[in-house]
Parts: sequence; C-alpha cells; structure tokens
Amino acid sequence: MPKTDEQLFVPKADSRLRIYAYSIDDEPHAGQLKVGQTTQDAKTRVAQQLKTAAIENFTIELVEFADREDGSTFSDFAVRGRLTEKGFANPTLEWMTCSVEDVKTAITELRTGVTFSGTHHLDFRMRAEQRAAVDKTYNYFQSRWIEDSDAVPEFLWNAKMRFGKTFTAYQLARRLEAKRILVVTFKPAVEDAWRTDLESHVDFDRWQYLSRASGGDPESADPEHPLVYFGSFQDLLGRDAAGNFKARHRWLSELGWDLVVFDEYHFGAWRDTAKELFEGEDETATKKETELEFGGALETFAEELEVLGSVEDAFVPVRAGAYLYLSGTPFKALATGRFIEEQIFNWTYTDEQRAKAEFTEQHPGERNPYAGLPEMRLLTYQMPEELTAIAAQGEFDEFDLNAFFEAKDVGVDAEFVHKDDVQKWLDIIRGSYAPTQVDALKAGQRPPFPYSDSRLLPYLQHSIWMLPRTASCAAMANLLAEKQNVFWHDYSVVNVSAPDVGVGLDALPPVRAAIGNGHDTKTITLTVGKLTTGVTVKQWSSILMLRNLKAPETYFQAAFRVQSPWTIANPNGDDPNAEEILKPVCFVFDFAPTRALRQIAEYGAGLSPEMRNPEKAVEELVKFLPVLAYDGSHMTQVDAGGILDIAMAGTSATLLARKWESAILVNVDNETLRKIMDSPAAMNAVMNIEGFRALGSSVFETVVNKSEAVRDTKKNKGDELTQTEKRELTAEEKEYKSKRKQIQEKLIKFATRIPAFMYLTDFRENTLQDVITKLEPELFKTVTGLTVEDFNLLVSLNVFNAAHMNQAVFAFRRYEDASLAYTGIESNGGRRNVGLYDTVVAVD
Repeated sequence: MPKTDEQLFVPKADSRLRIYAYSIDDEPHAGQLKVGQTTQDAKTRVAQQLKTAAIENFTIELVEFADREDGSTFSDFAVRGRLTEKGFANPTLEWMTCSVEDVKTAITELRTGVTFSGTHHLDFRMRAEQRAAVDKTYNYFQSRWIEDSDAVPEFLWNAKMRFGKTFTAYQLARRLEAKRILVVTFKPAVEDAWRTDLESHVDFDRWQYLSRASGGDPESADPEHPLVYFGSFQDLLGRDAAGNFKARHRWLSELGWDLVVFDEYHFGAWRDTAKELFEGEDETATKKETELEFGGALETFAEELEVLGSVEDAFVPVRAGAYLYLSGTPFKALATGRFIEEQIFNWTYTDEQRAKAEFTEQHPGERNPYAGLPEMRLLTYQMPEELTAIAAQGEFDEFDLNAFFEAKDVGVDAEFVHKDDVQKWLDIIRGSYAPTQVDALKAGQRPPFPYSDSRLLPYLQHSIWMLPRTASCAAMANLLAEKQNVFWHDYSVVNVSAPDVGVGLDALPPVRAAIGNGHDTKTITLTVGKLTTGVTVKQWSSILMLRNLKAPETYFQAAFRVQSPWTIANPNGDDPNAEEILKPVCFVFDFAPTRALRQIAEYGAGLSPEMRNPEKAVEELVKFLPVLAYDGSHMTQVDAGGILDIAMAGTSATLLARKWESAILVNVDNETLRKIMDSPAAMNAVMNIEGFRALGSSVFETVVNKSEAVRDTKKNKGDELTQTEKRELTAEEKEYKSKRKQIQEKLIKFATRIPAFMYLTDFRENTLQDVITKLEPELFKTVTGLTVEDFNLLVSLNVFNAAHMNQAVFAFRRYEDASLAYTGIESNGGRRNVGLYDTVVAVD
C-alpha cells in the first residue's frame, strides 16, 4: 500500500537534549544537586517530578545543552558518572553532592572530550571588543618584532571597569603563546579576579598560578605549561631605610617573562585622586586610607615616573618580551604622549553604551551581554540666588559647594555654618520649599527635584552623598535626624567618614547592614571619599555631588560607583540563563552646574584623546550620558555645544592662560631628550629658544646619562649600596632633577607665547599650523623666536604635545568668540570654523 503524505513527509523533530540541575532548600538536600536530562522545558520537567511531593522550594541552578559539535549527545548518567570519577558523592539515585561549577566542569569535559584540572568549566568566547583588543595588540607586537627582533613593545588598554581585562589579557598571552606571564598591580585586592579567571575557563587548563598568597616557587614551575605570577608593587619592590627600592625578588630578573602586565596603570591619577578624595578626612584617617588604597611606596614611585620620565621596568628589574598596560582612567598616560594611537585600544563608557544599543537593535530577542550596565544621567540644578549668594566665589561667582556645606565641631556637636540655608536646600530637593513651589506654579510645571519626582524616587532608595569634610558628614547626619525633618527619618543614614568607621573595605559592613537586600530598606551613605574607589554596592543608584572635585578622573571615578549592575539571575528559579534588570539607569545629581559641565567637557575630551574636535568628543559622550540642567524655572537637556559654552563661560582669561603654562604641553622625558640630542637641527632649534643658551647644549646629555646611571645603580645593587654610594646617588639625583626642571620651564615659557601670536593674527578659519606655516611665518618668528621649520621639527619629535595644544587653542578661541559676541562683534566673519593647532573644527 502506498504511503500517505503524512508518512512520506514526516515533520522533523525539534527536540534538543538538555542537562539540568536543581536544588531543594531543606536540610536533607543541603549541598546536593539533582542532575537529570530532558527534551522539554526544564521547569516543566522538574514540576512533573516534584508535583506529587508538593515541593515548591526548589531552584533550577543549571540548564545546558547535551550535544557536541559533531551532533552526538551525552546523558545525565554520563554527567553523574564523570562527577563520581572526580570524587564527588552520589548519595542516592540522581542526587550528587557537588557545586554548580562542578557540574558545569563535568558537562564541558563530556562536550569537549578534554579532562580539566580544578573547576575549568567556563567555555564562553571573547566578545567582539575583547577580540579587537587582542587582535590590535598582537598585530602591533608582531609589527615591532618584524622591524626589530630585540624590540620590547608596549601597549595600553584604556578600558573601563567590566570590560573583562583579566580574561582578555590571558587571551592575549594565549595568542602570543607566552609561557611566562608576570602580572603587577598597585591594588592587591584585584588578585581574586586574576586567579578566578585563570582557574575557571577551559582555555587556561593546565596553566599555573602563583603569588605570595598562593605560595610556590616560580623557578620550579613546569616549563611546559604557562605560568602566571601575580604580585603587587608594594610586595615586589619594598624600600630600604634610605628610601631605595630593594632587589628582594632575585628570581624576577633571573626568569625571562614573555609578557608583563601592569594592572590599574594610572598611578599618577591615583596619587592626585587620593589627595583630592581624602583631603577632607581627618589627618590620621587620610593617611591610613591613602596608604591602604595606594601603598606607601607609591609617592616615590610616582615621582620617579612622572618627574624623571623613568619607566616601570626600572623598578621591576625583569627581562620582558612585551608590556601590556591596563587602566580605566589613563588620562595622564595619554596626556604625556607616551603611547601613540597604534599602541592604544580604547573601550570607554561611550563604547560600552553604544555596544549595548547596537546589540539590542541587531539581535532582537537575544540576551544582551551589556543589558545590566546602567546608562548614566547627569542632572544639574541652579540653586536660588538667596542660597548661592552665601557661597559664591571666584571671578564668575560660582556656587562653592565646599563653602555652602562648611561645618564646625565633630560628632553629635557638628553643625553647618550655614545651617538655615542647608535646611532650605534639604527642603528644595524634596520639593517642599515654598518659593520654588510658587515658581513652579508660575511656570506651569514642577521641576524634577531628586526626592520629589516619582520617576526619580525609586533610584534614590539607596544613594551616596559626597560632602567636603568629615565635619560636614557629621553635621548632615545630625540635621537629617532633627525633628522637623520627618521626611528623612525613613532613611537609614550611614556616615562612613565618622572616626569610628574603618578605612578601605572595613567601611563597607555598616553600609551593607543598613541596605540589607536593598528592597525593604532606604539608605543614605554620607562620605568624603571613602567607598568611592574600588568597591561595588550594586543597590546604589544615585550619587549627590555636594563637594568640589577638580579633576574629572576623581569626579567620574566617584560617579561610576552608581553604575554597577544590579540584576537578579534566574529570577523565577526556572531558567538560570534569565536575568531581571533592577537598575536600567542611574543618576548623578550636581548643584554646581558650571563646574559639573566643565567636568563633562574635560572628561569627554579625555575619553577620546585621538579625536581632534573636542565638541565631537563631548557630543559622543552625551548621547549616552544625557545632561539635564535646571536653570531655576525649567529643566532642559543640554547638547555638546551648550555644555562647552557653559563650561567656557565659567572660566576666565587667567584660567585659560594657565592652560598654556601647563607641563602637559611639553615632554621632557629621557626618550624625548634623546631625540633632541640625536638631531643636530633639533638641538639648534632648541638653542634658539630664550634661556637655553645659558643652560648649554650639554644639559640634555647630563640629565639623560645621570638619571639612567642612578637608575641602573639602584637596580643592580639594591641593598648592597654603601652609605657613601647612597649619598653620591642622592647628590646626582638632585642635580639632574633640577636640570630637567629647568628644561621644562624654558619650554613652557616658549609655549606661553603662542596665545600672544593668536591675539596678533586675524586668521581664524585656518588651523593655527596653517597660519604659522603659510600666512604669517615672520610674525610667528618675531613673537616666539623660532622659525616655522624649527617649531614643526620640535613638534614632530613630540617636544610639544599637539593634542593638548589643540585643546588649549579650542578653549581660547571659544572664550574669545563668546567675549566678542557679548560686545556685538561677530568674529570670523560669521564663519563657523575654528582653527586649532593642526586641525579645523566646524562649530555648527
């Protein structure tokens, strides 16, 4: 009999075998997992098993496909058998005494046919940006080695937190086939991440991990398998009584290292950040916090690298094949021009949020790996004149938060100097201050004050308030507790800057205790600087900036505390791959608008140092970090041009002049000085700069030779230096430091003449470089003393930092245009191009 159509065209089965594991929250099943298999939905299958027992307190911990790349499958029996072989107990039927990671490891072994040591079970691949970082770095290293087989190339990853730098650095080492990897950091606390990534991913099976904490001798490691040694600068270096670094780890120089990784490479920014963050703490707490966070040896170390232009391997005496530098805020490293564009991979907040938006668009319905990373919002508020008048300072009468929140006394006696005004401010931010309510009625809309707008209140359930001094924190805690402030009594106020609270991570327990699970509590954490670096409190969704922070690195390092993801994995207990996002956005509230927008402008430019148009850099940032400004009557979103206008309007001719007196405009490190020495034309050019003839051309050779000789002596002799040798080294150090400083001062003095030239020339639509080289070369020589050719030569040798000159010119031009427009003069004939040093910016 012929077959029917149904028999001929049998539907293809759409089933796929899955391994699942679930736990039951009761004493008999403590520490155990039920490991089974199904082609159904895991939740359906588990419900079928447990419905007769009426058990509801179960959680599905794992669901993994049970197929291999060749199409074959493995069973739950095989998974349990593999676990038994590895020594895990099988107390009854399908129940195993093991962890979820152990089950994942067994599944991965059955899927790949490879036996892994430890719990190597993760097999995820690199994200696109991680692959891009590895590819760019690998290609750069290879190109340098093709040019010079003895070269020791350097590369910088400018990557914000949660990029996955440890995992990606290991993947680079794997791509390089490196056998010896040295990881050095300023922050010993990051060791856990380096060790966990190595011991959990299948790509690093058989790799060896050693550190001071783990023990073990690097010299006795198996040479057939890669070795990673993790150490902190504080541990590896140390200092003797004379302040010299000890050569205490001889094996460092005896082993050859294929790759040396410097983690958290922003020591200079850290040192400045430490000083700024903790300057409002009491002296003892400041010292402890700074030493705990940054290490006691870093003052000398930072001085050597920043002032003397030395490099890291002068302090870690190793034979390295290549160096990789990792940082989330490498602004100072970028500013020095040490790394050129082809030596830098950037992954910034803007890149992260762009990737998040693009993934949603390109992969609808799929789990977005960036989904849990909140998008930031900056809301700035112009305070009423009656409040700003008491704390105005500077040429433009900017609202000084430090003066406004000034306090006296300590503990329960602490009180704000302007207590009545701070009380008004508390009323304003919760929308109950009568004058602002009247203004809102007139305007026909209520402004979104933080603690009054229903859209913002959920994000203020747990917030952090940064205040200028410890007395201010105590005064705020006292004021919030007073009888008239009933609204604030619903919030648990934790003052982590109080003297009885520990430093570093020891300040975290009272915050965690107050927050609990984060759902049933409301908290306000008061701090000067504690807990604003290196900690994660996922429930924090907003930060109130109530103190002046000058450096954008410091400002955004604190602000990014509230950008930590807050998600619930497996929210319904039936899908371990599901995720519920509790914090899609986060907020920064600032009450000094001009200063806040200046931070945005500087941070935007800092994120994209290679972008020649500062306005475009800021525009790219505010796509994903919207800025809303309340001007006293309306809340409006501010675009990049508006941010720059406000930031520049809030500056002064004096501040602009300081941009041309900055040391970052010139480079006086040994490498740059050697370039000058190697070029007779460059040496002649420098000698034409005012003051250099008095120093003499030999000054460059003196600085380079003596600094390198001192460095090599310390490196080679270490503890073996005699007292006489130490005194001689100290004298030599003083000499070359003084001479290097003189070179720097002479070059800066030359740079300060460029604004004078800009005042004298009428050309604005061209780049400054074009004006110099094509239009008014004689005027340039008259004003500066250098010919155009001489100046271009020195710029090409990186004696002058063109990127920072561009930014200084941009600020100068924008400020000058605003000043002329105020008087009714339209500069540049109405054209909207601004000439920088070596590029033209279209303003419109």
